[in-house]
Amino acid sequence: MKSNNILLADPAFDPATAPACKLLVKIGLDSLSYAIINVENKKVQAVFDEQECEDGTQKLAQCLKSDSYLTLPYQEIKVAFLTDNTISIPNTLYNEDDLDVHTQFFTSASSGNLYKQHHDFHGFTTIFSISSAAELFYDSGIKKFQQGAALLKLTEKIEGTILLLDFTVGAFNALFMRDQQVVLQQYYETENTDEFNYYLILMINQLQINVKTTAVQIMGIIHEGDAKYTCLNKYFASIHFLAIESELNLDVLEDMPAHYYTTLLALDQCV
Repeated sequence: MKSNNILLADPAFDPATAPACKLLVKIGLDSLSYAIINVENKKVQAVFDEQECEDGTQKLAQCLKSDSYLTLPYQEIKVAFLTDNTISIPNTLYNEDDLDVHTQFFTSASSGNLYKQHHDFHGFTTIFSISSAAELFYDSGIKKFQQGAALLKLTEKIEGTILLLDFTVGAFNALFMRDQQVVLQQYYETENTDEFNYYLILMINQLQINVKTTAVQIMGIIHEGDAKYTCLNKYFASIHFLAIESELNLDVLEDMPAHYYTTLLALDQCV
């Protein structure tokens, strides 16, 4: 698989200012992206994105050896990891002292370390682990998130019944909300439009999604009129691109579609 990468950087960015910046990293199945944000002036200093790589985790390992931006002494580092080993527990059932019992529902081997993220707005806590290889990145001081955390954060400002879809070239993350309740969080790998169409129909049928009244918010690597957009347009009456709403200065991205890095930048709002 041939990789495609892009680095957009403010020419005035001085790596010596890294202690005043935060680093956001998003690891996908077939992608890796990161953003550098100056905390003091809220300016996005750089954005890197690589699509269609063989493995996002392996790509990060390679970039840590060759990309000097990734190893600067940042004030804060947040990393969103893609993992199958995740489960969401309603807060009414959540027990801080009994996290290990949930590992029986994990689907693959992990490092053995468990991480948790509270989604108080939605009323549940996500417990997850990451691969042993991914544990090698950075030190224990980084803030680790399950990849769907940014999508969940975005829904706190959205009302009604909605389907959010975050695309890379070869996969997409889906989050379906009905009356502000999370119904589905799922990550799908798709080799072509036919596979995307299959998963789309599967969600519509299994979740009984009303395609006439459900709003669809899309972001990531998708364009109006491309194959995936056309596929969505066959079923849904309301489709909109979702761009990040924040106080960040996004001048470095002025030549890019506003929805490309919505979830990467939304990671900044995750705590």
